[in-house]
Amino acid sequence: MRLLQPTFKGIIFLLFFSLIFNFNFGQEQKKVEKEYPPVRNFKVSKAVSKINIDGVLNEEAWTHPEKIGIDYEWSPGDATKPPVKTDVMVTFDEKNFYIAFVCYDPDPKKIRAHLMDRDSINTFIQDDHISFMLDTFNDERRAFQFRVNPLGVQADAIFSEMEGYEDFSWDAIWVSAGKITEFGYVVEVAIPLNQLRFPKEKGVQTWGIEADRSYPRNARHRMSTHVRDRDRNCILCQFNKATGFVGLSPGKNLEFDPTLTMVRTDKIDEFPNGSLVSGKVEAEPGISARWGITSNLVLNAAINPDFSQVEADVQELEVNNRYAIRYPEKRPFFLEGADFFLTPLEAIFTRTVFDPYWGGKLTGKIGRNALGVYTTRDKFNNLIIPSNQGSSSHTIVDDVYNGVFRYRRDIGSGSALGVLYTGREGDEYSNHVVGGDGFFRFGRSKTLNVQFLRSQTEYPEDIASAYGQETGDFGGNAIFADFVHYSRNLVYQVQYTDLSAGFRADSGFIPRVDYRKFDVLIRPVIWGKRGGWFNQISFTLRGWYITDQDGEMTDQKLYGNFTYQGPLQTVAQMAINISKEVYNGETFDKNYLQFYAEMKPKGGLYYFLYTQYGSVIDYTNIRSGKSFQIMPGVELGLGRNLNVNLSHIYEHFTYEGNKVYTANLLQTKFVYNLNIRTFVRAIIQYTHIDRNTGLYIVPVDEKTKAIFTQFLFSYKINPQTVLFIGYSDNQYGMKGIDLTRADRTFFLKIGYALVM
Repeated sequence: MRLLQPTFKGIIFLLFFSLIFNFNFGQEQKKVEKEYPPVRNFKVSKAVSKINIDGVLNEEAWTHPEKIGIDYEWSPGDATKPPVKTDVMVTFDEKNFYIAFVCYDPDPKKIRAHLMDRDSINTFIQDDHISFMLDTFNDERRAFQFRVNPLGVQADAIFSEMEGYEDFSWDAIWVSAGKITEFGYVVEVAIPLNQLRFPKEKGVQTWGIEADRSYPRNARHRMSTHVRDRDRNCILCQFNKATGFVGLSPGKNLEFDPTLTMVRTDKIDEFPNGSLVSGKVEAEPGISARWGITSNLVLNAAINPDFSQVEADVQELEVNNRYAIRYPEKRPFFLEGADFFLTPLEAIFTRTVFDPYWGGKLTGKIGRNALGVYTTRDKFNNLIIPSNQGSSSHTIVDDVYNGVFRYRRDIGSGSALGVLYTGREGDEYSNHVVGGDGFFRFGRSKTLNVQFLRSQTEYPEDIASAYGQETGDFGGNAIFADFVHYSRNLVYQVQYTDLSAGFRADSGFIPRVDYRKFDVLIRPVIWGKRGGWFNQISFTLRGWYITDQDGEMTDQKLYGNFTYQGPLQTVAQMAINISKEVYNGETFDKNYLQFYAEMKPKGGLYYFLYTQYGSVIDYTNIRSGKSFQIMPGVELGLGRNLNVNLSHIYEHFTYEGNKVYTANLLQTKFVYNLNIRTFVRAIIQYTHIDRNTGLYIVPVDEKTKAIFTQFLFSYKINPQTVLFIGYSDNQYGMKGIDLTRADRTFFLKIGYALVM
């Protein structure tokens, strides 16, 4: 396949032409904009009786609150009347915030509801569910999000407006109950005030509030208590306001989370013909503490914190990659207040802290001032050593001290200024980063995000020599600017990034430096009508141009995408990539086509398919080749209890018509949920790579095989009160050697949350 080879001037011309076209298109669409009703204000009254969270609204307290209707559908409809009726009631007492939903359904037998672990969000959103967000500071910058399905399964998240950050790894301890009825379903929720942050005020407080319902049938109908204006590039600024909250106090707001983790790992003494040698049982007690100093300032501390992972990271096919792969943070100590540490460039990435002796953290907001500080002493120093052409990883087995300071000041209505410092110190090693950033909102649809960082670094001499790094102390700068316009029928974005060769952010995730990048994106959007043949159609044109710091081109790309969203919750995308890339001093063409489709035709069924074909770079052998990738997947909900997830990644790579390698990665997950608190799970990940060794310039194994298995029993009263019992092993094989178990691990974890 040979595709057109663009120049950067051609990219800019096409994008500029598209911008002019779409600006006029957007102007025409504005002529038919509808007038939206204003934001509503609700008065919340204090509960007149105790409330038992059981999904039955028979307490006197529920007879007094005003019923708030979910009166607007915002997807696929645009402020249209919802297809179903929903009533919402809100109240509170000295300990809890309460909310109840009465969800009517014309055919309750079609309600989609399954048992699952909390925060299994990709599975969760396929079900009927309700959600609500609380902007407790009423500053339209940050909100707590809670979701519940008809069986009472929970999901919670933090939403940060400026970063567009929705983080479901955040966990709160709260109570919910769901009950399917003859008219639909009912959800009842209590959020303890000590799990929220709100202003330290004795008078009446006003919170921003949104209540939503997701009704997935032929389309996923999403409905809310307020209008969502598609011409406004903000979500929290459109919330309803709830006033009447008075006398709020988080109480003692103390939480202690002792844990005990016991692990035994057996390893083979000689591969492949040896035998497994039993390892020692390693018992690691630990304790974390959380103190709400005030209702808006929280101190966390941990001694030998429990950082054990019982959830296997989704495996990536680590073949033919230039840069380090990023895995998400899942550890509770770092998830508390994680949004306080966000910056435009990822200068803070807590997974760089691997196995600390202790840690401390302070996060909170006082008035317009947001603060995040943490410090740890780690047993290992994990480094990403970046460059323009790739990144390397190295671990120093030596103690390292980590410190992070993040401050942000709200200005105006929706803008902010911030400063940042990160520091790491070890034996003959140091890395310090300092800088400032700003987020500015211009009108209803435009935002600007900027950041400048300066780093100073010193590596031990042996590491500097081994990786070709500067000796002694060296420094570097990072500059970032991002302008976005987001409206009903037009999205466009202009972004500039500049990282010097000496810039290092060892407390963050910056796998590439020594580059300047200019990036432009334009996307016109067409909205369909309810019941039509499409819900949304969009066209994306994007181009970027990257040079090194000497001005030599290293990457150039033009990307075009067509996306269709329609009935049966169907999404289909077709894309073309036309690009050039410099690697190891040579310029290569990377031209390929992509196709992606997914569908959720009924409850408990979701499937997807991704394919890619074209010319890409063989980074191992420094040449161009052809790659064909196909990635199918399916998720099945069998009854309310069993969930099966199957996916496969296949890649066939050729050079001048001859196979270089064929790679397969199969991932399977079976989860049986006994109830909303208990499940058993099996994960199997199988990798098989078959190489043509004659086409490699370095020695490689002709065949490699690996199987990872994990079995887990989980009992979870809340995110911190848990019991995990599990087993995992790794098996490896190659040409002439069958799959052989190289290790196995037994583990037990007990955690308990003592809340005062």
